[in-house]
Amino acid sequence: QVQVVESGGGLVQAGGSLRLSCTTSGGTFSRYAMGWFRQAPGKAREFVAAISRSGNRTYYADSVKARFGISRDNARSAVYLQMSTLEPPDTAVYYCAATASLYFDDVLSAARQYSYWGQGTQVTVSS
Repeated sequence: QVQVVESGGGLVQAGGSLRLSCTTSGGTFSRYAMGWFRQAPGKAREFVAAISRSGNRTYYADSVKARFGISRDNARSAVYLQMSTLEPPDTAVYYCAATASLYFDDVLSAARQYSYWGQGTQVTVSS
C-alpha cells in the first residue's frame, strides 16, 4: 500500500514563502510521476504543479507559474513545492499525488491520472 504524506503548511502573510514537502512509502518513488493540487473552501480541487519521474520536466498552472517551483529528490522519496510571493487566493488545502508512470518524462495535470493521494496540508495566506 502506497502512502503519501504532506507537510510544511501553515499561516503566512501575503508576500511570504512556504515550502511544502511530500514523501511516499510502500512503493518505488522513482517510478512515480508526482503532482500538487489544491482545494480552497467551496471550490473544486485544482492542479498546481507536476514533475516527471526523472525530474527533468515540470508543469505549472498559469496562476502559480512565476511563483512556485516543484522539485524532487528520488533518494529521499520526496517531492517539494516551493511557494513564493504568496497571495490570499493561494489559501487552500494542498494535496500531493503520486502515480506509477511508464515514461520518464510524463507530467500529469489531471487529478484522475493519479492513483495515490495524501491527506493534505493547510496553507493560509493572510492579507
